[in-house]
Amino acid sequence: MEIYQLELFLAVVSAGSLTQAAKDRGLSAGAVSQQLQKLSADIGASLFVKAGRGLLLTPEGEQFAERARHLLNEVAELRHSFSGNADQDTSPFHFATGATTLIHGLSRPLRALRRRYRQAQIRVTVANTEEMVEGLLKRRFDLALISLPIEDDRLNITPLYEEELLLLRNSDKPLNGWRVGTIKPEDLNSEPFLLYPPDSNMRQLINQHFHSLGVNPHVSMEAADTEVILRMVEAGFGQSILPEYALRRSPRYFKVMRVEGARLFRRQALASLRSAYSRPLTHAISKLLQSSLR
Repeated sequence: MEIYQLELFLAVVSAGSLTQAAKDRGLSAGAVSQQLQKLSADIGASLFVKAGRGLLLTPEGEQFAERARHLLNEVAELRHSFSGNADQDTSPFHFATGATTLIHGLSRPLRALRRRYRQAQIRVTVANTEEMVEGLLKRRFDLALISLPIEDDRLNITPLYEEELLLLRNSDKPLNGWRVGTIKPEDLNSEPFLLYPPDSNMRQLINQHFHSLGVNPHVSMEAADTEVILRMVEAGFGQSILPEYALRRSPRYFKVMRVEGARLFRRQALASLRSAYSRPLTHAISKLLQSSLR
């Protein structure tokens, strides 16, 4: 078994097609097929089955892909840990962030990142915090911009900034400008709520806020996507609590409020896997994002 074979195998997994993976690598389909056959024979398991014009992983292939990703990440980490030069790192760098943060907060920092590290193959994945933490622990991501609270001794966590979470309610007419009103806790029960899923850390933060206010909300709908919730509020399906940066647009069909005397914030942070031999590029990109976002 060779590292080269593992890289070809994962290229086929990513492309979903042997032909496309071969084209991406500048190889013939026959050459890639030959290497995969050798790899399959070496480990004594079938890795793919045909599905139309594409390929699907077998159960053994799924397990092998996970182990192969882990091994190649270890190899890359060893290579770059001892090179000591982030500017010479040309291996793929996987950065993960939430959709709201990407849309409303990362435009300028990502432009600066691309200008500074033109040689790097930076790949951005949009996911929720729970998926990002799992991806970091499984070494699918090098760095992630997550929402706190997250406590895990296996991660390096660097707090960045706070963002207020605000209540929004439907407005029958379009509103311009930015004005945040106030509302009393007892008024929160007058309409149903559209909230994030129960297992998300954003929902847990909101639930703690409700508990501190003595409010027992009626939740009529749950969705993981901030824009989906926002559109449903505008359509009149209920009220919600969302990050401030997602709400600053005009015109809009919702009113923005905070509970009188009880402001709610979420903290954003950079997270990476704790390691004795950390990748220099991870450290360098983390520093650049810290200076841009704080």
